[in-house]
Amino acid sequence: MSPYEHGEVFVTDDGAETDLDLGHYERFTDENLTANSSITSGKIYLNVIEKERRGDYLGKTVQVIPHITNEIKEKIYSFEKQDVDIVITEIGGTVGDIESQPFLEAIRQIGLEKPANKCSFIHVTLLPYISGSNELKSKPTQHSVKELQSIGINPDILVCRADIQIPQNMKEKIAMFCNVRKENVIENSTVKNLYEVPLMLEKEGLADAVCKRLELKNKKANNETWEEMCKKITKIKAEAQVKIAIVGKYVKLEDSYLSVAESLRHGGFANNVHVDVNFIDSETINSRNIKEKLKEYNGIVIPGGFGDRGIDGMITTIKYARENKVPILGICLGMQMMVIEFAKDVLKLKDVNSEEFDEKCQNPVIHIMEDQKIIKRKGGTMRLGAYPCTIKKNSYTYKIYGSENITERHRHRFEFNNAYREEMEKNGLKIVGTSPDNMLVEIVEMPEKEHPFFVGGQFHPEFKSRPDRVAPLFRELIKKAKK
Repeated sequence: MSPYEHGEVFVTDDGAETDLDLGHYERFTDENLTANSSITSGKIYLNVIEKERRGDYLGKTVQVIPHITNEIKEKIYSFEKQDVDIVITEIGGTVGDIESQPFLEAIRQIGLEKPANKCSFIHVTLLPYISGSNELKSKPTQHSVKELQSIGINPDILVCRADIQIPQNMKEKIAMFCNVRKENVIENSTVKNLYEVPLMLEKEGLADAVCKRLELKNKKANNETWEEMCKKITKIKAEAQVKIAIVGKYVKLEDSYLSVAESLRHGGFANNVHVDVNFIDSETINSRNIKEKLKEYNGIVIPGGFGDRGIDGMITTIKYARENKVPILGICLGMQMMVIEFAKDVLKLKDVNSEEFDEKCQNPVIHIMEDQKIIKRKGGTMRLGAYPCTIKKNSYTYKIYGSENITERHRHRFEFNNAYREEMEKNGLKIVGTSPDNMLVEIVEMPEKEHPFFVGGQFHPEFKSRPDRVAPLFRELIKKAKK
């Protein structure tokens, strides 16, 4: 998935590369999802082709119906064999899209195969706001429901997305024309804070409507902790604010760094400040304009990425932050850029680079290890998913995490070159986190007495951050930025 077209690629503990929506689901439910939580058309078609090659279909003609639709249903029904009470399945896209047609047909069949009280269809629709006439329009919702009904799906509940409150008479109109009970037309209007959405939907009666449809008895909402968190966020004073710059290469679509931005806001919740997140294209940064571009920021994040475009701006940013004692966090590629900058400017090494950008450079401080070269030739090129990390007890990072053993998620090809470890440490860039066998460098830092916050991780801590349990590195970054 191109970050310019689709936003960030979210990574699960088991190494699945998924749509960014899964990140939202993890943050809201506080559940670690898996590769089975995200099913794409590509996975479905690949499975069907592999089954046909094995002869599973006994020579029958392979078609979209029943083979593709059966494969989709099999993915949903597979949860029946697990300790799962309810499966919530989102069919992405828009009703009428070519891509989603087999999926809609599959869930239509599930609606027939299951008893009426075992399946509910919830349709999320848009009510556009026309500012000129100060009104919401229900026609797109009516048309979308009509499209669904034409393929045999009758929504039980409508969740109507709108920028303003939906008048009661419009809810009644939608219910009438869409053949839905009026109490099942649920308002989903814009809120000040994203994390208020579940409370708003609870107030609107979404959970009650679902429980009634599925005949679930005596189910009482338990949202006290979430309510307390939202109240705490509301009480943060307007003037309590820090400005953080995300200096990256995919800033034309801000969703490319969605989890990073959300994690920074989580850090704000933990430190009672609002975090003003700004995106700066690293290609626009050079030694002449760096002070002007970054002078107003209290902290900086260099996020992940691939390829050599924009890395000079990242290196210039890291040098500025290191010399001016600005709190800075390097994530994945960002950590590698910290290492390259340190080798260039402090160690004074010549022709320093990553093998990702220049395989023939004299000093490849970031490289692919020998066993990884073998893997790369075979076609597997990345370290993906959760890996353990051991942190040195006398380090600043240990103080941040409060633990010697952690697990974080990865998505990268290249590693710190161990040949440069001793020289780096001798000159002030400490290797404080490694794989348990001490072979792979996971965390570098400058000691707290030398720099308020100069930490780089080879992993992506943003993928495990939650609004009520922020990832430790983001909590500490905002704490230091606040000071």
